[in-house]
Amino acid sequence: MEVEGAKSQSLSLEQDQEKGSQNVGDEHAPPTAHTIDHDSWQQVGLMLVTSFNCGWILTFSNLIMVPLGWTWGILCLVVVGFYTAYGNWLLAAFHFIDGKRFIRYRDLMGFTYDTARKSSLYFLICEGKKLYHVTWIFQFLTLLLGNMGFILLGGKALKEINSEFSDSPLRLQFYIVITGAAYFVFAFFVPTISAMRNWLGASAILTLSYIVLLLIVLVKDGKANSDKNYDISGSEVSKVFNAFGAISAIIVANTGGLLLEIQSTLRKPAVKNMRKALYSQYTVGVMFYYGVTILGYWAYGSIVSSYLPENLSGPRWINVLVNAINFLQSIISQHMFVAPIHETLDTKFLDIKKGMHSGENFKRLFLVRGVFFSGNTLVAAAFPFMGDFVNLLGSFSLVPLTFMFPSMVFIKVKGKIATRENKAWHWFNIIFSFLLTIATTISAVRLIVDNIQKYHFFADA
Repeated sequence: MEVEGAKSQSLSLEQDQEKGSQNVGDEHAPPTAHTIDHDSWQQVGLMLVTSFNCGWILTFSNLIMVPLGWTWGILCLVVVGFYTAYGNWLLAAFHFIDGKRFIRYRDLMGFTYDTARKSSLYFLICEGKKLYHVTWIFQFLTLLLGNMGFILLGGKALKEINSEFSDSPLRLQFYIVITGAAYFVFAFFVPTISAMRNWLGASAILTLSYIVLLLIVLVKDGKANSDKNYDISGSEVSKVFNAFGAISAIIVANTGGLLLEIQSTLRKPAVKNMRKALYSQYTVGVMFYYGVTILGYWAYGSIVSSYLPENLSGPRWINVLVNAINFLQSIISQHMFVAPIHETLDTKFLDIKKGMHSGENFKRLFLVRGVFFSGNTLVAAAFPFMGDFVNLLGSFSLVPLTFMFPSMVFIKVKGKIATRENKAWHWFNIIFSFLLTIATTISAVRLIVDNIQKYHFFADA
């Protein structure tokens, strides 16, 4: 592979991992306002377990199990979970290429394909600058929609708390605004992923408490509910569309399209440490949210809510506590998902040679965070069924980011020395991911259009 004047050569992945273990300096990484090469794998692993598997993820019984039923639901949870874990495991290996460190996914795609032949159709599709921008758009759409989903989650939690004490709670939009303000305050005083380390212990306690309380009520309600119905409703066509939507939701529950950005915070060897953190996420973390997703479906059947705490029978103090924990945990979780956007804005508008809360940076940080959360909160308040955008989030953008692009990088980096079987496997991944993206995107758009047609603007959700 040629890199602007360098001689053509094969990129050695194994050599790059070895360099990483020998503490390649940060001069190989581009300038950034955020901390890199700092955190332990235990810290990142705990963050992945608690932040990915938060209240937002733990309310997926409706989105995953109801459209699929028991057999297909369990099968898809297992297969898609393993496939997603593999995609992230593969992508983690490309954090270093030829001694160059990639702290942003879009930089990796742009660098890997910046030497495609300009005379071919291949260039029109895979030229580096184009892929840089495509990756940037996919990632930021994912993270923006994800943040809006978190804002809606926090608003629903606050509204549920209020409904326990009042027969006429305020509109959901009121609680959405409160949630957006809380997210802004946290993101201002805890501006980076690494700065979250002091909050991860509290996050773990909140997550464990949420799960224990939720499981107690779910088991009680499930035993008391003798009329549970697990039938999959709708026409054959709608069942197929809903099934693809459920697959999208499983992908969202397993990944966020920001692995390299998280990996950049790790101390070297970053590849080995990232994979250790992934093992934590795909064992302990998956056990948590898979368990609650399945048990929620068992307890309430096909009438389970897309926001599981809405189904809880009480007592009141548990309902209030579960929703309070959900709200607090969402503040921590959303920060991890939106960190790459913060990093881009901070690197552009802040003086990276100075502290983030020092002098002029203090004012700029306040303004940047304020504008971002004001815009996201406004959109979430205008369309408070943002939970339905989970399907679109998991289809249009996350499928390519998780499955297609890592295999494209593998073929470009290792294609000359990989076995025929390896290349065939990765080409299969690319083609299959492309078809899956089309199918899940059509399904998600159909569901969103249906909801928009049913929805009255600014009505309560």
